[in-house]
Amino acid sequence: MSDLLHTVENGVSWITLNRPEAMNAVTWDQRERIIALLAEASADPEVRCVVVTATGRGFCAGADLRGAPSSAERVAGDVARMIRGGAQRFIAAVLDCEKPVIAAVNGTAAGIGAHLAFACDLVLAADSARFIEVFVRRGLVPDGGGAYLLPRLIGPQRAKELMFFGDAVPATEALGLGLVNRVVPAEELSKTAREWAERLAQGPTRALTLTKQLVNASLDVDRSVAFAAEATAQEINMTTRDAQEGVASFVERREARYEGR
Repeated sequence: MSDLLHTVENGVSWITLNRPEAMNAVTWDQRERIIALLAEASADPEVRCVVVTATGRGFCAGADLRGAPSSAERVAGDVARMIRGGAQRFIAAVLDCEKPVIAAVNGTAAGIGAHLAFACDLVLAADSARFIEVFVRRGLVPDGGGAYLLPRLIGPQRAKELMFFGDAVPATEALGLGLVNRVVPAEELSKTAREWAERLAQGPTRALTLTKQLVNASLDVDRSVAFAAEATAQEINMTTRDAQEGVASFVERREARYEGR
């Protein structure tokens, strides 16, 4: 059986980690396949939303490097290069995907698994899920964008608390911190993820893409740059069929029918 499942249904690309016996620790091969699937979702007009989830009790217990290509004796620069080309490229693929990405977190999300969830645009968590900044337990610095993502989500003080102590954060506490959008009973996670994803897949896809890019970029730029980007994004968006349909439906007092184009 494949360790990564993929289907496209009703405009939604479902990416499912499928190594439950390993709590879905992500392998090198899985990582590369997910990056490729996210790129394919960006380029495919028939895909209008992405869901990342997993089977079993774990969402993703971190990185499993046993399947990584072997290398010769390590020299200075190798680790930084590995992080840039591996964990950081993985998280960037989620942030840069041109379609909305939902994380449906079914269980433990630790290390890069937690950062995979936090990089998604919306996070649904089962009530049994938990999030762990596990790096400090191994004497490591958080990688895969953790020190970039967490302060932007919950502020520097709380981010340091999670990263300094490495304690498990239950789903309900993660909700209170602002790390997840909604907590649902475990048996309702898939259903809720499907409802959210299909609702997004019926929306004005290019407008959602531009909105995602504006929000992500706004955290790193000043007001004048953000305002200029907003005006440019609206200029681009107004050339789309969906924007024209949205305006027409308002004038005609009917429900809009978006095509994702």
